[in-house]
Amino acid sequence: MNLGRRRLHLGVLFPVNPTTTVWKGCRPGSQIDFDAIAGLARTAERGRFDYLLLADDLRLPERNGEVTEIGVAGRHDLLTILSSVSAVTERLGLVATVNTTFNEPYDMARQLATVNHLSGGRLGWNTVTTPDAWVGQNFRRGGFLPHAQRYERAAEFIRLCRSIWAADEAGGGVPLAHEGPHFHAGGLAATAYDGVEPVLVQAGDSEQGREFAAAHAEVVYSRKRGRAGREFYADVKGRLARHGRGPEQLKIMPAITYAVGQSRADAEELARTRRLDIVTPEMAIYYLEGLWGRDLSAYDPDGPLPDIAPDPDGAAFVTGRPTGMDAQRRADRVAFLRQVAESRRLSIRQLVALVTHTKALAGTPSDIATEMIDGVEGGGCDGYIIVPDRAPGGLDDFVEHVVPELQSRGVLPAEYGSGTLRGHLGLPEHHRQPANRGR
Repeated sequence: MNLGRRRLHLGVLFPVNPTTTVWKGCRPGSQIDFDAIAGLARTAERGRFDYLLLADDLRLPERNGEVTEIGVAGRHDLLTILSSVSAVTERLGLVATVNTTFNEPYDMARQLATVNHLSGGRLGWNTVTTPDAWVGQNFRRGGFLPHAQRYERAAEFIRLCRSIWAADEAGGGVPLAHEGPHFHAGGLAATAYDGVEPVLVQAGDSEQGREFAAAHAEVVYSRKRGRAGREFYADVKGRLARHGRGPEQLKIMPAITYAVGQSRADAEELARTRRLDIVTPEMAIYYLEGLWGRDLSAYDPDGPLPDIAPDPDGAAFVTGRPTGMDAQRRADRVAFLRQVAESRRLSIRQLVALVTHTKALAGTPSDIATEMIDGVEGGGCDGYIIVPDRAPGGLDDFVEHVVPELQSRGVLPAEYGSGTLRGHLGLPEHHRQPANRGR
């Protein structure tokens, strides 16, 4: 590698979300077959990616109180799946999404340490928090936590897991004493921890989310690019010092889609076509129902927007895709959509494809590599999480065409230099902030 250029890190998200990816030519359920996950993992490893990320949902989306086909892809236990993926890969990092609102630290510390041990130190832990009672109904507490408390619980959850691992590293004979607002723990630790902590991944853009990332995270899954990405990068990295951390201890990686073509124009047309493929007729109507708060199944997705006003009391018609909007904001959003649809003469489906679209990196392999490198060297990120917009095989052309460009420019290694995820990311074996052993 050319040591004069910044290392560019790569992750890939396994595509189970129908709002980002279309599965073609597959029988129903094939998207959760082990072969599909293992196939993507092997492709990512061939491309010298740092890690594979698996996302999770704790409840299926509903429409008018019934489970909808939108998003129903099934969800296996992620740690079990990644344990199996570790057996068919050698170096690729493996990141599981684990909820800190509806799990318990001791169980998770043991499970995370076990998979990390079995994979040879390749595990990452994507911490997510869930605030709403709708998801909480599936769990013992049957409720939810306010926004502030979910981050408080997550921070204590992480500190306690690290305390458990630290006690286990000392031989498992160190009494664990912890008493906090959310957890009480005592006795002896007993996990499969062998000295290398799982890497902590996090996504969150609120003020609390950013501060949480600066205090605890080692990778941030971002949705910001361009100027917004540079501002986010500078803000979060600027918070690290007050937590006793340096900028090299946190990698910020925005999610991107891509389209490779023989020219930029060809690639942009390909990206537009793929986006329209993803927004199925059912998905387009489902999206509008979340804003209108009404049953819109009688409307033609290839026709104009509904001519009726949104129901101010219908915010719960679609559950599982929260809009975060009160009645007035939903009405304002509907007015904006009408203006866009009329000015551009768009159908419902075309409009939804436009407003839910995240601009893909589209161009020749050289174009895409240049834009990725510019983002890193321009202070906007440390790398990228690729979100394939089609499957299976949605990463193949990136690995075949873009990866060699990145390697030839000295920003991506031709071979792995480490066997652990921490090694791939240039992180120390332990989180350097001392674990809190109690309060």
